Amino acid sequence: MDALHTTQLVLRVALAAVFAFMGVLHFVPSVARGMRAMIPPPLRRPGWPAFLVVFTGVCELAGAAGLLAPWAGLRLATGICLVVFLIAVFPANAYAARDPARFGRTAIPFWPRLAGQVVLIAAVILAVWPLDS
Repeated sequence: MDALHTTQLVLRVALAAVFAFMGVLHFVPSVARGMRAMIPPPLRRPGWPAFLVVFTGVCELAGAAGLLAPWAGLRLATGICLVVFLIAVFPANAYAARDPARFGRTAIPFWPRLAGQVVLIAAVILAVWPLDS
């Protein structure tokens, strides 16, 4: 295994750890309560915030597992799904950024949060991009 493949493996493991940790947090009652509050008003229907928090937690856990899969095709599909996921959850983060008094530490200002999201998306792409021709 050359240095590039090793770097990609380390990145996949690190990202899997991040997504697994964040996914588990969706099932911690106090954290999940804060996440439900972050759901933007257009998505607030009876039961939706709780469902969306559980669903996104499951997506993050599945993403963590998929990043560690031994099959390159599954890892690539996982990466594509995670990029879509990261784009889909950004509106909730942007909504929280507008009200730091209400959301506290989770209310990362919009521009730094956007930059972080772009870096995370780039890391996912780099982690799953096929290196063999």
